[in-house]
Amino acid sequence: MLETGKEVIHDYFDRLAAQRDRWRRRNWFYHRTMEKQYRMIIPEGSSVLELGCGMGDLLNAVKPGVGCGIDFSEGMIEKAKTKYPGLSFYHADAGLFTCDIRFDYVIMSDLLSSLWDIQEVIRNLRNLIHPRTKIIISSYSYIWEPVLRFGEFVGLKAKQPLQSWLTVSDISGLLNIEKFEIVKVNRKLLLPIYLPIINLIINTFLANLPGINSFCLINLITARPVFRKEEQYSVSIIVPARNEKENIENAIKRTPAFGTHQEFIFIEGNSSDNTWEEILRVRDTYPEKDIKVLKQSGKGKGNAVREAFEEASGEILMILDADLTTPPEDMPKFYEALSMNRGEFINGCRLVYPMDKEAMRFLNFLANKFFGWFFSYILGQRLKDTLCGTKVLFKKDYELIKNNRKYFGDFDPFGDFDLIFGAAKLNLKITEVIVRYRDREYGSTQISRFRHGILLIRMSLFAARKIKFTR
Repeated sequence: MLETGKEVIHDYFDRLAAQRDRWRRRNWFYHRTMEKQYRMIIPEGSSVLELGCGMGDLLNAVKPGVGCGIDFSEGMIEKAKTKYPGLSFYHADAGLFTCDIRFDYVIMSDLLSSLWDIQEVIRNLRNLIHPRTKIIISSYSYIWEPVLRFGEFVGLKAKQPLQSWLTVSDISGLLNIEKFEIVKVNRKLLLPIYLPIINLIINTFLANLPGINSFCLINLITARPVFRKEEQYSVSIIVPARNEKENIENAIKRTPAFGTHQEFIFIEGNSSDNTWEEILRVRDTYPEKDIKVLKQSGKGKGNAVREAFEEASGEILMILDADLTTPPEDMPKFYEALSMNRGEFINGCRLVYPMDKEAMRFLNFLANKFFGWFFSYILGQRLKDTLCGTKVLFKKDYELIKNNRKYFGDFDPFGDFDLIFGAAKLNLKITEVIVRYRDREYGSTQISRFRHGILLIRMSLFAARKIKFTR
């Protein structure tokens, strides 16, 4: 029975190879949409493996630096080799295939429903990936089964052998068993055929609204392997400072030792209270500390953070606001979350513990709540506190964010959204570390609630258009 079932599936796809281009032309809108979604996720030039690659069209569309496709249909593979000679294709079983390359991305598009043993294939992924690999899975929503069956009956879709219809929970369970976790789920295509204007309204806007998106055809799942081995890294702690004279020394004295090496980078932004002179004094007072001092060339925290990141030598980059409202004593929590692979982008969250009375004004608190909800919706990952200044990530991931910055442009004077949007675009796992938010001990906030609030709303809507409501 086992071999018979597998043979039925293999024979079907071998027969389909001769007609695959015709079916792709007939359903061009679906395939073009999926190619665009995968290009949104996978940076050009990545090393990419596609399991169940068919004739290699999707693999070619993401423009990999190293591209490898495997399929159990020999007919499909022969056509793929002819169409895309610059890519590598192998006739093999996805549950048994091995190679020497460890890929940045693995594509499994419309594959799970056709596999005889899904768990075997997921387990075999461990032989093909590294700890930073992202697995991108697209699968049909089970609520569309009768519609797709009808499409096969009337000849709008190629007939297939009996398929497995999996919910997102089913897929999550299979991944968890084999030590993978879902980073996020996007739902796409409420109307899988092209109708001018109507398609724009339905697929670009309605399909992305909460509740309505539950009826979309495609579940687009990003997952990552779970490795819990703790490693030690060098750290660069960035301290942007403007009018924070009395907090400078405490940033050094109150930060515990962690990591293989600590580097402090103070970057001063045209203060009027002798902050620059205090930074120089602290540097000279603590020669045992590795302290660098910079003056930013532009304005705003975003500019300061970017310039300091460029000078940082640590493997991990950390932002510690010089107001010290996020306690320096909590920085090891952020380091441990990243070094133990609890996440790939670590964000501070100030909205859980009770706050000091004057730590956050009421309107600021409401704004944080709103932006947390809105960003969770936009990014597809839970994010409770978008405006906490403490953010931690690997420098190699920051370099990817920087290289990909042209997608969003230079729009963020604060720096927080630039990093969050960039991390989300790269599908980094965002994890929040809960901290106690303290009153300022010196100075006053440099945030204008209304002027900066309007700017934050504009940036949020811009992100929604670039990330969520894409055509």
